[in-house]
Amino acid sequence: MESASELAAFPLLIESNYRACTIPYRFPNDNPKKPTPTEISWINLFANSIPSFKERAESDDTVPDAKVRAEKFAERFGEILEDLKKDPESHGGPPDCILLCRLREQVLRELGFRDIFKKVKDDENAKAISLFCNVVSLNDAIEDPVKRLENLVKGMFAGNIFDLGSAELAEVFSKDGMSFLASCQNLLPRPWVVDDLDTFKVNWIKKSWGKAVIFVDNSGADIILGILPFARELLRRGTQVILAANELPSINDVTYTELFDIVSQLKDESGQLMGVDTSKLLIANSGNDLPVIDLTSVSQELGYVASDADLVVLEGMGRGIETNLYAQFKCDSIKIGMVKHPEVAQFLGGRLYDCVFKYKEVSN
Repeated sequence: MESASELAAFPLLIESNYRACTIPYRFPNDNPKKPTPTEISWINLFANSIPSFKERAESDDTVPDAKVRAEKFAERFGEILEDLKKDPESHGGPPDCILLCRLREQVLRELGFRDIFKKVKDDENAKAISLFCNVVSLNDAIEDPVKRLENLVKGMFAGNIFDLGSAELAEVFSKDGMSFLASCQNLLPRPWVVDDLDTFKVNWIKKSWGKAVIFVDNSGADIILGILPFARELLRRGTQVILAANELPSINDVTYTELFDIVSQLKDESGQLMGVDTSKLLIANSGNDLPVIDLTSVSQELGYVASDADLVVLEGMGRGIETNLYAQFKCDSIKIGMVKHPEVAQFLGGRLYDCVFKYKEVSN
């Protein structure tokens, strides 16, 4: 799109058979001119999100005539989705979640919208920053390292609920916001729909990782109260941590420049994160501009700093579930996220708001 980075394949990805779309929208014997039931359901899902995107766009005071342009966005993106229902091969199709996200971003950017969720991101970041010390202190008070890990994982799920790409969650959020600690307590009980946490707990005790790359997701509670406490725990154990964040804004995803700012606000005057040294913490530009990610197209900068990592973490429904649940890596990997679309729950055979913790160990 508008990325300034040269893009290349993520060096730890095993590229054979890789496809950046977990749910097959169609099969080779499907009629190329007729949309499949799966394509229809996903096109409808994106259509259902138009009102909440339009509302955010209307209130973007950085764009002149925002109301008129927001109306044009709703109209134009709606027409594109209807075109895809008539002919799946229109607009660069057949559609998958990457194409549908890209088309939505294209329409917004063509109409002058750069970051329609900026205000809500800033508000949520400020709220989460004020809670960070409390959340970390509660974690640190758990002496048993396995129980502490369990609490950190629950925190990652609870934070990941803040997702304004889900029409249902956008509605809940606009009504009464979301409490992080209540979300932690209200997670669906284990076993989750994909649940490798017990295997990971065993390895957490017996092995350590030299370098971890974490592909992060949303602003607010997700990054600040979910991911950063987990990253801090890895740092405390001696792991070098790379946080890979979007180059350009998309929905309420955190960008790498926003993440720099968040981390600098959380560090104390000696550069520590609640008593933990951050000299091994690096924030990298992933080169991405969508809420999903194709790992054959990341920034060369990220490829360079991540090439010798021995743990890859993909967090969030877009990156960890919808596009990369079956991605294979040359090192250990975790895919972690909450299921926030009924279509994903149905595909996985789980429940809405179920959790995915997929861990794969690679023997040397």
